Amino acid sequence: MVTTLALVPEVISFSIVAGVDPMVSLVASIVLALTMSILGGRPGVITAGAGSVALVIAPLVHDHGVQYLLPTVVLAGVIQIVFGLAGLARLMRFIPRSVMIGFVNALGVLIFTAQVPHVLNVPWLAYVLFALTFVIIFILPRFTKAIPSPLVAIVVVTAIVIVAQLVVPNVADEGPLTGKMPGITPLLVPLDLVTFQLILPTALSVAFVGLMESLLTAKLVDDITETPSHKGRESWALGVSNILAGFYGGIAGCAMIGQTVLNVKTGQARTRISTFVAGLFLLALVTGLSSIMGQIPMVALAAVMMVVAVTTVDWHSVKPSTLKRMPVPETIVMAVTVAVVVITENLAYGVLVGVILAMVLFARRVAHVITVDRTLAGDGESVRYEVVGPLFFGSSNDLVEQFSYANDPTSVAIDLSRAQIWDASTVAALDSIETKYGDYGAAVTIEGLDERSTGFHRSLTGHLGV
Repeated sequence: MVTTLALVPEVISFSIVAGVDPMVSLVASIVLALTMSILGGRPGVITAGAGSVALVIAPLVHDHGVQYLLPTVVLAGVIQIVFGLAGLARLMRFIPRSVMIGFVNALGVLIFTAQVPHVLNVPWLAYVLFALTFVIIFILPRFTKAIPSPLVAIVVVTAIVIVAQLVVPNVADEGPLTGKMPGITPLLVPLDLVTFQLILPTALSVAFVGLMESLLTAKLVDDITETPSHKGRESWALGVSNILAGFYGGIAGCAMIGQTVLNVKTGQARTRISTFVAGLFLLALVTGLSSIMGQIPMVALAAVMMVVAVTTVDWHSVKPSTLKRMPVPETIVMAVTVAVVVITENLAYGVLVGVILAMVLFARRVAHVITVDRTLAGDGESVRYEVVGPLFFGSSNDLVEQFSYANDPTSVAIDLSRAQIWDASTVAALDSIETKYGDYGAAVTIEGLDERSTGFHRSLTGHLGV
């Protein structure tokens, strides 16, 4: 219930960004939450109309109209289903730990900064309510943990505002709450090639931004709860949920990371019940309780989310003692991930840049780990080179320079028993070495390759050109 209350103002704000009616986003969020509670592959994740998706959809809606929203969302859902059924969610394993830590820390920063506008330039009474919310959140757990202290804080502060008839910024100020369900979304554009070409770029962006945030959130919950999840199921379930939300609601969504952290950390949620209750409670708020929901002070919700933001940050990762032990490239990747997310306010961009940077730094390190040892036979008639380390495009380019072509005898053995061939660049490099020795009348024997590398080398050698 606390999670749902924290969800409402964000969904309303994101709907304004996307250029759609707030009730459309709220109803779509109900559909998303209820559907994912049944189909999703990661219990505890809260899925609703998210800001990252709203930012992607906004240009299409603003330039061409809200009528293109339905086919875009449905196409995005189909792409997500294909992604999940094809098993592509396994690509998440290639996201390094440093990127994940940067993702989590950036998330904490974004959640906190998103609340700051709600506590600036407000009546002085709002600051009293803001402080009271913190007091209840931190003091109540000392007496009882039977009821979540954030829920008590929101109820108490809202009750004070209603009884005392205080005038402070509230949820209703974020957007109109009519309490009426929008119904089935009508299709108002022709389903032809022109429409497809128009919506395809946005649909692809919606699909992959939603997938990235949902799968990263699922992985984060895996770590928090120390339980596994089915990423493929989470992917295709998100696609099904978005298609249903498109037909009844209108806007697409993905995992709400801040609310999910609140759900699994503060609420200790571990099952599908929490997600189902979130959707059910949001349905109750949107229909019968919309007038009460509209009176919840924004400062109370801001205080709750600020507490969530502070607990979200991995403070251990930024301690001087930890940074001192951590390899510099790992720290750089984490810092760049945080910086890109904070600057762009888009978690997907930060993760993408972080992964690319991590790959580049890793390739750079691995490129210099190979060693080549030369051993000349006692009779001087043969020479043996032992290569140690992984051979790929980054390291094999330097391999050619490690041999003494002009000074070696006519019998050369290259021992690769402690190396592996990983790509065509390495095979081309070995061919080049043989060619250079051939110019000096020397014969080269390559030995020690494992079965996989032998097959790979045999299939390509001599067929790669110069």
